Amino acid sequence: MNAAKLKALLEKVATGRVATPEAERILLDALRAQPFEDLGFARVDHHRALRQGFPEVVLGLGKTPAQIASIAAEIVSRGSTLLVTRATVEAYAAVRAVVPGAVHYAEARVIALRQGDLTPGKGRIAIVSAGTSDLPVAEEAACTAELMGNTVERFYDVGVAGIHRLLSERARLADARVIVVVAGMEGALPSVVSGLVAVPVIAVPTSIGYGASFGGLAALLGMLNSCASGVSVVNIDNGFGAANIASLINHS
Repeated sequence: MNAAKLKALLEKVATGRVATPEAERILLDALRAQPFEDLGFARVDHHRALRQGFPEVVLGLGKTPAQIASIAAEIVSRGSTLLVTRATVEAYAAVRAVVPGAVHYAEARVIALRQGDLTPGKGRIAIVSAGTSDLPVAEEAACTAELMGNTVERFYDVGVAGIHRLLSERARLADARVIVVVAGMEGALPSVVSGLVAVPVIAVPTSIGYGASFGGLAALLGMLNSCASGVSVVNIDNGFGAANIASLINHS
């Protein structure tokens, strides 16, 4: 039983639509349910939402389409929201066969199905990308944040090579509650954004760049060495991780 179903049950008890003995039976049945389901190749954590506020998220990398589909079916069967990151078209076809309502966000490489009510975030999360090449990571962050109950505003292709594009959005950026900044190459954009606003900035280095970028390492090190206050950094290409942190901030 997820938090939404528990809240609905308590409301029914409070209004007399469900008798106390019946509610007790329902709760006991839910408590008896195993906190995880062993599929042999994976153990699906059904109590993740109770501990952390959002169901277990499936990383598609390294898993076969059949494995992803089996895990997705198990998550959805318990009434939980489904989120698969780094998903291929083949994985989506397998998931759709067992979860017909699932949606594939191709640019974000995400498979999702929202189930149940989510507590909305208190403000907006701004997702900022330096260039168009950073969009897959930026969209992973945006889709994740939206699925977690947040209002998201996108600011794309506003990198430092044409800084006037960023400055034209200064007022709207300052109005966000938390900002996720996605950038490759030298990774300078988060420092610039953080110098303009008074809210937390979560920096996401991407693997975009020429040889000396070392697959995003140059951007990562640049962000870790930011001289602007209020910048925190996640790993290379980790749009999901940045969105998760931003959502926690926006719900606090």
